[in-house]
Order: sequence, then structure tokens, then C-alpha cells
Amino acid sequence: METVKEKFLRYVSFDTESTEADSVPSTDKQFLLAKQLKKELEEMGASKVRMDEEHAYVYALIPATDPGKEGTLGFIAHMDTAPAMSGAGVKPRCVAEYDGNDICLNEEKNIVLSVRDFPELKKHTGKELIVTDGTTLLGADDKAGVAEIMYMAEVLLAHKELKHGNIAIAFTPDEEVGRGTDFFDIKGFGADAAYTVDGGALGEIEYETFNAAFARVTFHGKSVHPGDAKNKMINALRLAAELDTMLPEQERPEHTEGYEGFYHLDALNGSVESAVADYILRDHDRAKLESRKSLFTACCDLLNKKYGEKTVEAVITDEYYNMRDALTEHMYLIDNALEALRELGIQASTPPVRGGTDGCKLSYEGLPCPNLCTGGYNYHGKYEYAVVEEMNACAELLIKLACG
Repeated sequence: METVKEKFLRYVSFDTESTEADSVPSTDKQFLLAKQLKKELEEMGASKVRMDEEHAYVYALIPATDPGKEGTLGFIAHMDTAPAMSGAGVKPRCVAEYDGNDICLNEEKNIVLSVRDFPELKKHTGKELIVTDGTTLLGADDKAGVAEIMYMAEVLLAHKELKHGNIAIAFTPDEEVGRGTDFFDIKGFGADAAYTVDGGALGEIEYETFNAAFARVTFHGKSVHPGDAKNKMINALRLAAELDTMLPEQERPEHTEGYEGFYHLDALNGSVESAVADYILRDHDRAKLESRKSLFTACCDLLNKKYGEKTVEAVITDEYYNMRDALTEHMYLIDNALEALRELGIQASTPPVRGGTDGCKLSYEGLPCPNLCTGGYNYHGKYEYAVVEEMNACAELLIKLACG
């Protein structure tokens, strides 16, 4: 039987980077990993294995070995990696018995995973780390979760003496671009409740997420030759800069933590004539998110009063809501996970997610779905790493929950 590490190293070799394309999946290459997982599940002996041929979702069932166990518990992970950095040609390196010092990821490019910048590295002293070569992300988000679910499936299918109810499994595309549940077959999945396996540090159970909104702002400038621009030119790029300075400086991601929300300028493109800025607005408190949206709109209105009607046009769209509000009647899922961690001798915590998961939308669509840890860190960039011992422990957590 393969280890979690062996599965993980195979899965990160697949380039599954998603994009902002309108299709699901947003990239055809996600089908390659989907087909691989389907094949492996079939070879393990899982039941009802299927792949959505149009959208790349993979589903399977591990039949109950305890006929008295009612209901079906699900486990979900996403296959795609974030477009923030390339996921092509990942070259993972295993650092056995990490010594607590800086790790040189790429000597030629002088890329170092430093303890100064990432002090949490120290707590992994003596453990085995899997790091990047500094030119790509690693893909632990969420291929660590994929590997842990696949390990759980293989163990349960190989050991019929382990008593459990029906266990549903699903792997989704495009979570990183907010479309992971667009075509998720909740009815066909068949679970009464589920967990996404898409978190971070060992012991973290997450059931509070941001409320999220997306704002796209179009700035209409007036391009005039700079030598003859006085009292004529309106520079769309400077309009964009002016809007950004109107928003509270201390309420940006780089200045916030915990339950603190933010305004984040995520992209800016354009010229003197026209520019487009994308913002994400986040807050754990729904009312505070509405206040952020109101302030954002008011700032745009002020610019229009200053420069002329419709100079600035903003469209704000809600993306997802705090899953806590949809889980109030299902807190047994969190209690069960906390108890399983205690039984495994793992210190548990319930930090708020400063982001979202597939579980947000699924919970609001009737499938309660908190989030479990995976043992990965520093997601979406070249400093990403995973801790092998933590991935193993996360897989054991899944088995315990399945057999609970």
C-alpha cells in the first residue's frame, strides 16, 4: 500500500492550474488528474466511481462495512492549483529531519525559505518537509487533501474489519477561481454531511469563513496629448490610484489578521483612456461586509461628482458567505472532528478561515461541510511546503472520522 507521501508526490506532478476562464474546468489539463484518480479508485475497488465527462468532477463510494451505521459521510478535495503562480513542472524536494534552519530552495536564483520570514518553520524541526525548487508552487493546496482522502479510501477498502458507514468521495476542479461547486452533483454525491480537506496546519478545524464580494471598477479617462493636456486630460490610471487611496489603508490584507476584514486591490490594467481594477472585499461579519460595500460605492460616487457622471463605474457581486451561519444546526461535525483529534493526541484549534472553501457554497446549498487540516503551509507561492508527518496524521484523522 502506498504512503500518503508517495501519492502526494505523484499528484503534484500533474499541472492542474486553473484560470479565470468561463468554462468549468477552466483548463483541460485538470482532466488528466481527474482521470488518474478515477483509475486509482477503480483499481482500489471503490464503488460507483464516475467522472463528469464535461466538468471533470470525480465521485466514488466506499460501501459501509457496518450495516447498522446509518447515513453517508463525505470527504471532498479540489484538484486545481492557484493561478497565482505556475503549477507546471513542479520539482518537489524532500528535506528529511529538518534542522530548523533556512532552506535554500534554489541556489542559482538565491531563493531561500527563511526562518526569519517564516518563523513557524522552527516548530517542524526534526520532521520531514517537502518543498519547492523556488520556480513553482508546490500544490499542497489541495493535493495534500487529495492524497489524504485517497489514502483513507485505500485503507478502508483494504481492511474490511474497520467498521464504518457509507463514505462518499469527491474531487472538484476550479476551487481556486471560485467555481469549484458550480456543477457539483450534491444529490448524486449522496452524503448527508461532509468535510472539505483543504486546510493548513495539523489540528485546525475550520467552520468560519469570510463573507466575500468582488468589485470590478471601470475608469473612463480622456486621453489628450500630454503636451496639450492642461484642463483636458483625465487619466484613468490616476483615477484608479485615487480610488485606492480613498479606502482605509490599515484595512488592507497586509495589515489585517484573525477576524479583521479588508479591501484588496487584486488587479489593475489599463491606460490613460481606460482602466479596470478588480477588488475583493472580505469580512467575517455579514453586516460589516455590507458596510464595506457601501463605503466602496460611496468612494466611487465621490469620484463621479468630482470628474463627471459615469467616469467611474463599479459592479459589486457577492461571492460566498460565512459558512458558520449555515452550520449552526450541524455543529456535531465540528465536535466529532475535535474529539477525533483529541483521541489521536493532537492539539486542536478552530481558527477563522481568512478565505473560503468549496464547503461555503455547499453548506448553503444543503450539504453541511466544514474544513479539515492537511499539513500544508504558505499556499499559492514558491515558499509553499508540506510536512509529511502532519499529512500522515491528517489521513489518520479522516480514517477515525469515517469509522466514528
